[in-house]
Amino acid sequence: MLSIKEISKSFIQRGIVLDELSLEVTEAETISIMGPSGSGKTTLMNIIGLLDKPDSGEIRFRNELIAAYSEKKSAEYRNRNIGFVFQEHMLMPYLTVMENICLPLLASENSNDVRISKEEHAESFMRKTGIFDLKDKYPYQISGGEAQRAAVVRALINKPSIILADEPTGSLDSKNAEILGELLLEVNKDFGITIILATHSHGLASKMSKKLRLEAGKLII
Repeated sequence: MLSIKEISKSFIQRGIVLDELSLEVTEAETISIMGPSGSGKTTLMNIIGLLDKPDSGEIRFRNELIAAYSEKKSAEYRNRNIGFVFQEHMLMPYLTVMENICLPLLASENSNDVRISKEEHAESFMRKTGIFDLKDKYPYQISGGEAQRAAVVRALINKPSIILADEPTGSLDSKNAEILGELLLEVNKDFGITIILATHSHGLASKMSKKLRLEAGKLII
């Protein structure tokens, strides 16, 4: 599904962050990536999501080279294939929970029927995650765990092929972290969505089928 071959990335302030790193990802796989702060986990996630570009190397998604996509084509790739979940929920404070969840639909060209179908998909998942009754509330009116569940539903609204979760439980207590971990596994099982997860949590990493560590710019088992 996703093939990353010998990508490198460096920054003036930090030097080499990713050093000829390679990774093969199959459909519906769950992968955890651990490593110390500053090891390059977020950089790798941003490159997979085409929010950043490698200095060298090759990235293929379903056999198509994607690393050299234009900004417009990169945005189309993200909207069609990638759902992002970050450490902070990134909900817009002036939008309701429902409006936040439906926000990615504005970045996609959808027919009215497709838009309605995706909104119904979102409503179904909101019920499943216990946040449907919060749909008209604003982010400041709900808990951190509820906001992070809303962020996961938002990541699912365009029915992506991959969810990139970057420290998604970093700001949650242990109970809500456990709920979110189980939710990601449920998404994988029910919808066949590939999960790539960067985390410091050994408990969360252990739930994934493939466990990797990022050290000295390379991924190791």
